[in-house]
Amino acid sequence: MCGIAGYLDLARRWAADSADAPIHAMVATLAHRGPDGDGTWIDDAAGLALGHRRLAILDPSPQGHQPMASRRGRHVLAFNGEIYNHKDIRAALDAEGAAGGWRGGSDTEVMVEAIARWGPERALAAFNGMFAFAVWNRETRTLTLARDRIGEKPLYYGWLGRAFVFASELKALKPFPDWRGEIDRGALALYFQHNYVPAPHTIYQGVAKLQPGHLLTLKPGAEPGIVSYWSARTVAESASGTFAGDHREAADQLDDLLGEVVASRMEADVPLGAFLSGGIDSSLVVAMMRTRSAQPVRTFTIGFANPRFDEAPHARRVAEHLGTQHTEVTATDDDALALVPKLPAIWDEPLADPSCVPTALLCALTRKGVTVSLSGDGGDELFCGYDRYPAADRQWRTARRLPANLRRLLARASAAVPAPALNRLLGPLGVVLSKHRRPSRPGDKLRKLLDAKAAADAEAVFRQHLSQWRDPAALVVGAAPMRTAFDDPARLANPLDRFMVLDAVTYLPDDILVKMDRASMAVGLEARAPLLDHRLVEFAWSLPPDLKLRGGVSKWLPRQVLYRYVPPTLVDRPKMGFGPPIGDWMRGPLRDWAGDLLAADRLRDQGFLNPAPIAERWREHQAGLRDWRDQLWSVVVFQAWLAAQAGM
Repeated sequence: MCGIAGYLDLARRWAADSADAPIHAMVATLAHRGPDGDGTWIDDAAGLALGHRRLAILDPSPQGHQPMASRRGRHVLAFNGEIYNHKDIRAALDAEGAAGGWRGGSDTEVMVEAIARWGPERALAAFNGMFAFAVWNRETRTLTLARDRIGEKPLYYGWLGRAFVFASELKALKPFPDWRGEIDRGALALYFQHNYVPAPHTIYQGVAKLQPGHLLTLKPGAEPGIVSYWSARTVAESASGTFAGDHREAADQLDDLLGEVVASRMEADVPLGAFLSGGIDSSLVVAMMRTRSAQPVRTFTIGFANPRFDEAPHARRVAEHLGTQHTEVTATDDDALALVPKLPAIWDEPLADPSCVPTALLCALTRKGVTVSLSGDGGDELFCGYDRYPAADRQWRTARRLPANLRRLLARASAAVPAPALNRLLGPLGVVLSKHRRPSRPGDKLRKLLDAKAAADAEAVFRQHLSQWRDPAALVVGAAPMRTAFDDPARLANPLDRFMVLDAVTYLPDDILVKMDRASMAVGLEARAPLLDHRLVEFAWSLPPDLKLRGGVSKWLPRQVLYRYVPPTLVDRPKMGFGPPIGDWMRGPLRDWAGDLLAADRLRDQGFLNPAPIAERWREHQAGLRDWRDQLWSVVVFQAWLAAQAGM
């Protein structure tokens, strides 16, 4: 696990021995990702520079130092991540007589030799892991960038003047002399809609995310060529429903596959453990670790004083049952609040997921005990774990029965009357109905009902569950529409499958995995997600929907496997979000700080956001009339990020 940065400067402004070459400053910004060392490599004639920060996990000796040249010196690699099947690839190269003697035991050496022998495309097909890398072919002067199939490891790129630049984090691009850092207003509108900026877009103009499962090639005199070598959407479309066995056979196969992928993630030359919330996914990972470890597994849980958000008791019971060496710390509101102002430095693109706060606290706790930690990320997207999936499906099944003309009429009605007016209009319902049945904010509920009934298709209903701001383009001044994966849903018959695919190619890589990557790397911790092994992903997509959601029970098949190791009474409970009480904080200890960031004059002077809807929501939230925590938090996060960029 590391951080990489580099550039191909067509102006050839810096020599290999130049102390002021920007590669040194770029790499320095990534020190948190790799506290165990750094390295740079420059090709004078081409204007190519590669940089690397190292977190030593496999072969911590100097033989694992990067950037690393191939044995014949033709290729040079800078790599971030882990290749879990590197020993198998090493054996395959030996069988071909290609290696000619190994210098060390790192997966980096295996990668560069595989690329040198097979070429990037064949090598990528062989790699099983999480990775983002840059490899330079010195003979053809070709730069190749690639990112893992699911998107566990990040990679940003773009043109700055006559230089093509790339890095693991956006902050590493800023030391380059031609950096401008102009905010992309279209991407900003996407952020306010989703709480993150969907790939390939970024918050900055001219800078993009390399999408998961993609390969970028830059040859002399040509624009970058980008191709997909693996696609979650394509896998889902081709594999959906192809599993031919019954539920017992499916559980047996899942059990075996889980054991295999978890075991592959347990290789490390440093201390290793796991995050444990006591939910289905993390408990399943820890159970599999326990069956493959001669020693007690080390597990880590962050608890909260507020019982509404505290999963620690559940995790403790699972840990006791599995006999793990368990570490639990209760975080106070003061601990969480002290972290909030640091969020822009950790996530250098706005990310308004409130669970960033507890995730960062959990990673900091875990790093005190281990250097590598396994997580349960991915289970919700693969096995129908989010409540929004069946909810959107039910709403669409109801809406589709209505004539199209009626749905269009409902859409106009929904847009015509603001929800606050509906709340006032429907207020007398509280007099008519008993206190037990009295609706809270009936206008909001009617608006959501109208929106669902008016939807043109299932995806429109699902997007309503994902959208934070009703009209983000009206919030962001000068925003232009931008296409994302939401505009091109998968071709699958079952809406539940389409919802999961959309999350797998958007929310998972651009929110969940970004959150974990930045929180873990901020403290020099490597986080591994066994459930995102592409073989497990492909197996999950082969299953029929009723093995994922059955009788209203989500993650039905993983539960059957988990029950073999943990009693149902310890893990069967309603899904609990991993988020702090943001709404309460903005009415309490964060009120003054957030209020300053949301001040109308400040917003007007900056020129990015329309102050009116923000001021209205802030007033209603403070008065307790509405709960606008999600919408307001997204603005607060952007404003705090913007202030950090300006050095305020």
